[in-house]
Amino acid sequence: MKIIKKLLFVTKFEDLCYDALKSLLVLQRSGLEHVVFLNVIERDKVAMQRGSGFLKEEEIKLKETANIRFIDWAENLFELGLEVGAYMEVSTLIPEILRVIEKESPDLIVIGQSHKSVIKQLYAGSDVMELVRRARIPILVFKHMTEDNLVPEKLFERPMFATNWSDTAKKTVEYIKGIKNIIGQMHIIHVVKESDLKGTDSHEVQKVRKIQRKKLDALCEELENEGIDARPHVYVGDPQSEIEKAAREYQATIIILGSSEKNMILDRWVGSIARNIADKSIYPCLLIPGKL
Repeated sequence: MKIIKKLLFVTKFEDLCYDALKSLLVLQRSGLEHVVFLNVIERDKVAMQRGSGFLKEEEIKLKETANIRFIDWAENLFELGLEVGAYMEVSTLIPEILRVIEKESPDLIVIGQSHKSVIKQLYAGSDVMELVRRARIPILVFKHMTEDNLVPEKLFERPMFATNWSDTAKKTVEYIKGIKNIIGQMHIIHVVKESDLKGTDSHEVQKVRKIQRKKLDALCEELENEGIDARPHVYVGDPQSEIEKAAREYQATIIILGSSEKNMILDRWVGSIARNIADKSIYPCLLIPGKL
């Protein structure tokens, strides 16, 4: 099954360079045939520069500079047998992404971390949260993980999947099966909230752990039947903190999470675990929506 045929690569160049794109070319083994580049020169930044002498000629220059970069990247991709498209627009980021999604119908969106200020994110939400709410397409939030911006060469070498046994998590499992030929050793984690433990009796705690471990063992067996080397882990505590801890302990190269829809206002103030991790974690995150 060709699950990822077309990729939309949203770049501002400083956070997503060609090395980042190159680390995703392993997706050719899952059917990748077409890469679409998108560079959005945001209107608010343009307006600020116009106030200090920004001219229409400068806008054209910025678009042509992006075009030169894309032509260079495209030449490399053509040699690998990939089709390439590109958009350079002065616009607002999320509406422009949604416009290109409608036109191109990509199977996966790749975007960097949000560049909004903390205050702007608080009231308007981050780019990632807004995109997840409005685009029912898997989203890979790319991170470099190191201060020197080195790109992980094998992004799917040690993926970690955090499951809460929801319907969205089940759909994420099916998605993982669809990209099984690029998956290395997978670690699967379920976090038991402390509030779900009945009392402090050690026997009761171990009983909960055994129940969850049995479910994880069954899931790992299901994935192993698909040819995926999967390892089960049970953690206890705050889900977001424990997922981060597990990613460090098992040297994850990417975190895979299901992302369900929530009330928009609530999500801006609280956020979901998946979106908080996508925004704040140092690890690349692949978010799979509940409604594909």
